[in-house]
Amino acid sequence: RNYKARVAANVLGLNLAITPDFEMNVDNKTPEFLAKFPLGKVPVFEGADGFKLTDSSAIAYYVAMKSSDSASLLGKTDEERAEILQFSFFAEADYAPALGGTLYPLLGYMPYVKPAAQAAEQQLLRFLDVLNTVLVDRTFLVGERITMADIIVACDLVMAFKLFLAPADRKQFRNLTRYFKTVIGQPAFKSVVGEFEFCKARIQPAAPAKKEKKEKAEKPKKAEKKAEKKVEKPVEEEEEAPKPKKAPSKMESLPPTTMPLDSWKRFYSNNDTKPTAVNWLWENLDADGYSFWKVEYKYNDELTQLFMTNNLIGGFFSRLERARKYAFGCLLTLGENNNNQIWGYFILRGKEIPEEVTDAADFESFEWTPVDHTDSKTRAEIEDCFAWEGPALPRECYDGKVFK
Repeated sequence: RNYKARVAANVLGLNLAITPDFEMNVDNKTPEFLAKFPLGKVPVFEGADGFKLTDSSAIAYYVAMKSSDSASLLGKTDEERAEILQFSFFAEADYAPALGGTLYPLLGYMPYVKPAAQAAEQQLLRFLDVLNTVLVDRTFLVGERITMADIIVACDLVMAFKLFLAPADRKQFRNLTRYFKTVIGQPAFKSVVGEFEFCKARIQPAAPAKKEKKEKAEKPKKAEKKAEKKVEKPVEEEEEAPKPKKAPSKMESLPPTTMPLDSWKRFYSNNDTKPTAVNWLWENLDADGYSFWKVEYKYNDELTQLFMTNNLIGGFFSRLERARKYAFGCLLTLGENNNNQIWGYFILRGKEIPEEVTDAADFESFEWTPVDHTDSKTRAEIEDCFAWEGPALPRECYDGKVFK
């Protein structure tokens, strides 16, 4: 978290001394450290004049203020300064807690409680989508050059791109990914962050530690045994009635396939879509075990803002959870504000739309049309749809979502 102040110092040509030998959870627990910084949190700043400060963003702001060219980072007009603060507060108050709630349980810094972790992940994805939407037509967050907003937001994005945002996620948040690459490629960042290695696969929760077998309890005294017998209930009274078994999905009765859908999903997520992933799909496709469907929203004339249309796709996908084992698809937001559409393709297990899909609340809002994937025009559309770009798309792609 000391990246922010160091990058700010680099941009402005300031000399900022650091303590590379500082040992986390050791040096910040000493009485001397706590006497100066009672919270015990890092990073901290102590000036030559004894001035002390905590919080990474506050320190970065203070460092910038010490430069005669501070306006280049902090804004030259009231509007720029306000917008820079807006993104800084968003990163610290909204995005950072959601990131921590998602990553800390996965890293073992706090217990992994699935409902809480899933809720934090949904918040995180929502905030990433907000940034992705803002950056659709911007190189930097405020103005045409790096400001403190970019330093704070990009530094807070480092862990997300390093541990969480796998290749498929980066395709989904392509504007944000382009922005992050642009910012960390600047010399002031590169000298602090170094060569950046992007996430290849999302970090997963650690398997719970096996519980040690309890030591055998000492044998109770005879008197205690007798007492137990007196209050012992018949076994028949304690047994619960067997729960009815859940009916298996009809999809499970389909003949085995030579291409497990998870294999395609993994290959798609970890490779460039064109030509690598789509070539793999056509070479390995079990044509008898899968079908392709063109999916189009029925009420495109009601769609307005692009980001709202994209959020509608996300809502539909969240209600398709039961179908995740049997379906893969991309739905794209095409067009412009107040003139856009939802369009895409799905691969489904079997030759019919499974009940796991038709049962979704929004299913009736979409037109599902079976297609022949061997037709050259259709195949080109499928490839460009899965890549989110290409001449076969009906219109310019603004954004989209992947169901996998």
